[in-house]
Amino acid sequence: MNADIVNEAIGSIEAASTEDTPEPAKKPCACSGGTTPANPKYVYALGRIEARFPSVSVEKEYAQLVGRSNASGMTDHEALHAVLSQPQNRYLARQMCFVMSIEGMDTYVLVPRDPADLDRLIEATRSAPSPLDIDAVVGVLGPVAPPTVCGGLSIPIVFVDQVYSFDRASLLGAIPRPDDAGEKQFMATADEVLERVMQSADNAGATDAHRALNYLALRYPAIYAEAFARHAANFSLAAIDARPSTLGNGRNVFDVVYAFTHRQSDFTEKRFCRVDVTDQFPFLVTKLSPYYDK
Repeated sequence: MNADIVNEAIGSIEAASTEDTPEPAKKPCACSGGTTPANPKYVYALGRIEARFPSVSVEKEYAQLVGRSNASGMTDHEALHAVLSQPQNRYLARQMCFVMSIEGMDTYVLVPRDPADLDRLIEATRSAPSPLDIDAVVGVLGPVAPPTVCGGLSIPIVFVDQVYSFDRASLLGAIPRPDDAGEKQFMATADEVLERVMQSADNAGATDAHRALNYLALRYPAIYAEAFARHAANFSLAAIDARPSTLGNGRNVFDVVYAFTHRQSDFTEKRFCRVDVTDQFPFLVTKLSPYYDK
């Protein structure tokens, strides 16, 4: 990725956050992602990471590298992943543009704050990607990338602090299963809950509500066990809602409410938990418990 262009973008948000101070904003290396602005907007997003060529020259350089390597029998994805993974080709990896797509839409240009995290982005591109792959990105939202940064894309930059990747089967298989739950049925329930969260309207992981939803989907297995228990009692998952809590005590806390409706009587039961999203890394405040409309 062109460091000068990204540095300019980094400098713009840092200047905005320090405009009341006489000291000029610094412009650190793009690969370090810059410093956190005074009022950062955090991202906790679920999607797919892909490597893109930001320019024709970078694409031609890759073509020369792959032409000199033993790529016989490899798919295009395998060849690209193999080239970017080789230490001697790290210079090329630093020039690549890494894009997170959510629900098939290019959503963020990813810039690792720590240069060592470039390896995590390369791993996320995978040699054999699948529609069931999921990548999670935690970071700070930056400005919209200039078109020259990533082959004409004008989408927001995210300065990445954490990346972890998995396939859907591995994620669901790692969820603790109740003793009385059959594996196939429990996996079906967990998959449905995860899909509902990921397909929430405009869930780009940049609002506090969506950050709370995405955090729970990955880090709080109790919601899957509860959904399975409600399905067993002939309830369906009718809605998932996240709303600001009145009990934040100065913190930014959200109540995430899961509504289950009985398939015969239409009676609705609700369960909720509280999540603190004040800082970059959300955390659980209140465990899953009954919710009563006030």
